[in-house]
Amino acid sequence: MPIRKLLIANRGEIAVRINRAAKELGIATVQVHSKADKDSLAVRLADEAVDIGPPQAAKSYLNREAILAAAKATGADAIHPGYGFLAENAEFAAAVEAAGLIFVGPTAQSIRLMGDKVAARDAAAAAGVPTVPGSHGRLETPEAGYELVERIGYPVMIKAAAGGGGKGMRVCREEAELLNAMGQARVEAEAAFKDPSVYLEKYLDRPRHVEVQLMADSQGNCVHLWERDCSLQRRHQKLVEESPSPNISEKTRKRLCESAVRLAKQCGYVNAGTCEFLVDRDENFYFIEVNARIQVEHPVTELVTGIDLVKQQILIAAGEPLPFKQADVPQIGHAFECRINCEDPDHNFRPSPGKITDLRIPGGFGVRWDSHVRPGYSVPPNYDSMVGKLLAHGRDRNHAMAIMRRALDEIEVHGIATTVPLHRRFFRNPDFIEGRVDTTWVERVLMPAPPAAAKRP
Repeated sequence: MPIRKLLIANRGEIAVRINRAAKELGIATVQVHSKADKDSLAVRLADEAVDIGPPQAAKSYLNREAILAAAKATGADAIHPGYGFLAENAEFAAAVEAAGLIFVGPTAQSIRLMGDKVAARDAAAAAGVPTVPGSHGRLETPEAGYELVERIGYPVMIKAAAGGGGKGMRVCREEAELLNAMGQARVEAEAAFKDPSVYLEKYLDRPRHVEVQLMADSQGNCVHLWERDCSLQRRHQKLVEESPSPNISEKTRKRLCESAVRLAKQCGYVNAGTCEFLVDRDENFYFIEVNARIQVEHPVTELVTGIDLVKQQILIAAGEPLPFKQADVPQIGHAFECRINCEDPDHNFRPSPGKITDLRIPGGFGVRWDSHVRPGYSVPPNYDSMVGKLLAHGRDRNHAMAIMRRALDEIEVHGIATTVPLHRRFFRNPDFIEGRVDTTWVERVLMPAPPAAAKRP
């Protein structure tokens, strides 16, 4: 079924990104927006715009009824949820389909399966994909957790079954921490996901975070678009992504990518998705989850493959088959992405919303800037802190790193604090330059917590 008009149910840079892809496909666009975003770039670029509520996300971008009403009022054929907000909400995907519209993403059934981390682990095991040792279901009682830890040993991690973005996660290194950690994770999971369920798995010491980009059509074709390394994180929030992953063997790369495709086929997955793994120092890898949506870091893959992932999402949703086979997917050069957030890294990443008084965007060979901000734009305090994604692509890792280093030196954002100074440190750090980082490196090496103040006698 062809898509003639696409409603974009998101905001910020991903809304701009989707609008551009749709326009290049000759598809008209409708941008829904909160009152805080009425003058946003996404609204300016769209053919039509619909106000769906106040700045609070719960009353606008998470308001399913308002979004569906906007689609009906404007005659949209399809809805693209981007990432975040309702992108992985199975009920919303089902409601879109029930309204006779096309949901640009996986099916509601796939979102339910992959959105539940316990069910996703079971699916991975059935597909022969290695998983981190842990519980085979939800932990119903603390006693069940103690019994499991006796078998697999400390340290362990408590994780929200419906979780994501680092919420509902607690590391326990000894028995005294376990009960309290389970309680804290349940409370946080209930607040974030309306589901207090948790599970437990072995905590891998200093692992790499490597994910595989997948694309599958409704005709049963599924390919990987290689891997991305997302190990540079702070509190489980990604800061820098790159492709290919440094310092892993071609054998491991091949096994990782083939495992991801095998899992997707096992689950009948359709559209874009990302299979995430932890890789230990011996290059053993373990499945952790599938993100059933487009990822923030998708441009990294676009740069090394030359494939527009958002266009492919739209075409697959319209019923088109993949126009390429696995052997046709290249891996050209090396790419980095820096997430530029309005946060102050020198003050515990304190949020820094406000007016951007001036902005200098870097350019030149190998540089890409995905953003929705401009001079005079006021970053609202209501949403995610990202103001842009700075990307660099070169013939190899050293070349791409040199381009990114130069681009980071060029970029200037005035009026708000950003993470640019921290990214400049990354790209001059010997550990990062040599690819010797892991998911704990930022807090453990680069920015360790200050020692606790000594108590007075």
